[in-house]
Amino acid sequence: RIYEEGIQSVPGDPDLFETDVEICLINGSCKSPIERFWNESDTIYILQKARQNEESDSLEVSGTDDAIYAPDLLPKESSGPVPLSVRRAKQLISLYAMVQNPNMTHLKICDLIVLPPLWIRCDASDPEHTCWLGAEPLKAGKKITGITLHTVTCDGPTADKTRFANLEELKTEHRKRHHSSVVMTKGFAQYELIRAAAIEDTILESESHIYVDINWNTVNEILEIPPLISAATLNITLESGDPRSPVYQVYRELQFLLALADCLKTGVTEWPEPLESESAVDMVREFLTDLKKKLEGYCVSGNKNETEKIKCDTAAVDSSIASAFTERGDLDFAEQFWCKMRSVSSYQELVECFTLIIKSLEHGEIQPWIHQGSSSLLSKLIQQSYQGKIQVVSLTGITPIQMLLEIGLDKMKKDYVNFFIVKSRSSLLLQDYFISTSVDLQEQVHRVQKLHHMLEIMVSCIVLLQFKHENLFPLTQICMKYYKENPLNEKHVFQLPIRPALVMKFCQNDHPEIWKVEISSGHGPKEVKTTWQVSSNPPLEHMTSNSTGLFSDSTVNGSSEERLYFITMSQCSQVHF
Repeated sequence: RIYEEGIQSVPGDPDLFETDVEICLINGSCKSPIERFWNESDTIYILQKARQNEESDSLEVSGTDDAIYAPDLLPKESSGPVPLSVRRAKQLISLYAMVQNPNMTHLKICDLIVLPPLWIRCDASDPEHTCWLGAEPLKAGKKITGITLHTVTCDGPTADKTRFANLEELKTEHRKRHHSSVVMTKGFAQYELIRAAAIEDTILESESHIYVDINWNTVNEILEIPPLISAATLNITLESGDPRSPVYQVYRELQFLLALADCLKTGVTEWPEPLESESAVDMVREFLTDLKKKLEGYCVSGNKNETEKIKCDTAAVDSSIASAFTERGDLDFAEQFWCKMRSVSSYQELVECFTLIIKSLEHGEIQPWIHQGSSSLLSKLIQQSYQGKIQVVSLTGITPIQMLLEIGLDKMKKDYVNFFIVKSRSSLLLQDYFISTSVDLQEQVHRVQKLHHMLEIMVSCIVLLQFKHENLFPLTQICMKYYKENPLNEKHVFQLPIRPALVMKFCQNDHPEIWKVEISSGHGPKEVKTTWQVSSNPPLEHMTSNSTGLFSDSTVNGSSEERLYFITMSQCSQVHF
């Protein structure tokens, strides 16, 4: 019934079976909890303990010989999914196998349906520490001919490498289990690049991750470094606003822009901390005085100060980082005014600054230049001043806020476009979407946020991996394609195939987060696999840091500083009906 309902609609809440078991139908639109060990089907059943029965089931024991593994030793509270006992999981696997067996005529199943594969979360309460049991029908056309049974065990955390498997022993065991003479091996390793390159003695909570996944054929030994002929994919999840980033000042500038945009929506302005110690009014007066002295010229001093500020802010960072994003050298009058206004701290100060500018324009005291195509109201006033007369603007209500927001949008769009053209040589940004002024201001701000997130990604790759055009260009295209079709999402994983040589220094100098070998034999439906894996984090949702205490080693050889790993083994066997 659950399968048929799932075909017709998106799977909903879990269904209850015999009061103690939840059944979830997972399809291709959901992340599979067992994808690390098995990914042969988009649609699967996941079975786990029903939460309302945790207390009544806590007294259950897997068997008389397993007293020290009784589930009451495991945590009874968990925010994640709750596993079933191994004994209960085996019962459910038997029921599933029975209803899929066409020879079980006494069950009187009129129309035998090939059900999706079944996977059951287990509590590791047996000596082998079984954490998953799975069953998958074997088919010949539409006929069920047998079933593949899967077992996933997990031990750890441990730093004792004597508990690591021997590759030749794994291959021999696979041959014996499956009566195979020829086996093939495939390797997989995952390295976290951000942590490997982190600044020493710096602890900073962040959701940012840059991983590289590496796959290769023919493994020679456990924990071997991936060869250069591997296939590598970069996985990037980046959270904006890291103070260590060379574009952190740009991020703060964006926050000021967002504060103005929020004010237009709510009517309440929370002024960010000023980026300069000098008041905005004093800076604008000084700016106008300088322009009045150079009626015919372009005020270089303002832009120079901004450039010097960028250099000062990035002085503690490598020079190659500082060069990733610098202030443009062609800031027009409105953009230089924006730079002064980033220090505004009140509505009254904002009005006073605009009043000074408009009076200077009305009296012809300044004749500033602006970029062609600038769309802000201030730019229009400047253009009108060339003819000696400008429209009257009432600096009340939200008008000053909107005027400043327009200037900031113009300026920051040009900043981002300049970076992407120079660094990735991408002209696609000039397409209408990211720099369009035909949508409302709030949507323009949202698109600028997307540009900033893309900037953070590119700069991180330039700094971390010394990316050049050959990598920046396709990564830019991937990001732009995603953001043309989706809202801002800093949790999205952007993927880019790369040459392994780009990350080989990390592979040689750092420990992998995951290292896995897959041993296989047979072809098609008769293919069978054995997988051995080590990982620095629990490989299972239902194995939390608390629930691993039963198996952990506090020290190894008197040292607690060694890297701890979880050891996971996945095996299968085929039963023919």
